[in-house]
Amino acid sequence: MPDWMLWITSHGNSKIVALLLFFTTFCAILIYVYTGKERGVRLESYKYMPLQDDETDLNAAGGEEEMHESGKN
Repeated sequence: MPDWMLWITSHGNSKIVALLLFFTTFCAILIYVYTGKERGVRLESYKYMPLQDDETDLNAAGGEEEMHESGKN
């Protein structure tokens, strides 16, 4: 087995290799997401999406309760 493969299979060295691999991948994803004007605009348009979903769910639930209350009278 080549010496470099023995170096990577050592537990102390494999942690360093994994850290560098994952950190490089993370940085590449960040660069991909935050570069490009079109992706940036699209990403910014998604920032209030969870709040908008909750608001419509609450309105739907409130409307159902009003219908049940009016049916009781």
